[in-house]
Amino acid sequence: MKSLSMLRSAAAVLTIIYILIPLIVVIPASFTSANYPSFPAEGFSFQWYTKLLDRPEFMEAIVNSVKFALMAAFFSVIFGTLGALAIAKYDLPGKAYITSLLTSPLSVPQLVLGIALLIYFTPMLLAGTSTGFLLAHIIICIPYVIRLVLTGLSGFDYNLERAAAILGANPIVVFWKVTLPLIRPAIISGGLFAFLTSFDNVTVSLFMVSPEMRTLPIEIFSQMQDAYNPIVASVSSLVIFISILLIIVLEKIQGVGKVFGGSHS
Repeated sequence: MKSLSMLRSAAAVLTIIYILIPLIVVIPASFTSANYPSFPAEGFSFQWYTKLLDRPEFMEAIVNSVKFALMAAFFSVIFGTLGALAIAKYDLPGKAYITSLLTSPLSVPQLVLGIALLIYFTPMLLAGTSTGFLLAHIIICIPYVIRLVLTGLSGFDYNLERAAAILGANPIVVFWKVTLPLIRPAIISGGLFAFLTSFDNVTVSLFMVSPEMRTLPIEIFSQMQDAYNPIVASVSSLVIFISILLIIVLEKIQGVGKVFGGSHS
């Protein structure tokens, strides 16, 4: 048993190292003073970060990424919260199947999901449009909101809602004054995770974007395909910094592990 535990620990450490290797390479390379990619970095300079301001394609991609991520997070929070409340509060026929269906994008490979959405959206003339892109991102973001809100509702005391109703509060007041404040941390966490999922997404976005509408991850991917230079490392580092910041906030509010490990009653 002891040897098995040590083997699991070693595998976990190796997995973490494997995941962190890109960060160890990309972030230092973004501060190089050379005019070509280098690791270890040659010298230290912020020149590649300042040069981002002179690259309109990156600035436009950043604006697009933030815009779509905010909209995807907004709609995902609305629909995901309503879906989680319906699953948790009502005895719906086939509740387990409904839950599995709504959270299925978490288990389907992103490549398969991207191809499926492209096939589905093309006859509807949504492929390559802003609407289609937003719908695709909402689809991949909603499961995180549902999972986190269900986790927040797992220990919810529904007697509080009943007490408020007995005292004369209508359903809207009960939700706004009782339910929402108690599950607000879960909703905020779901919104942050939805924003992060949309902002960082590459695979599904590749099938949905058009030449006129590019997001930051797509622009980074395109630049790496054409001609890699240190400015790609700098913008990639910015994405990493933003992701780490949001994950820290999410951990403080709810706990990242609850996104995948939470349970509901």
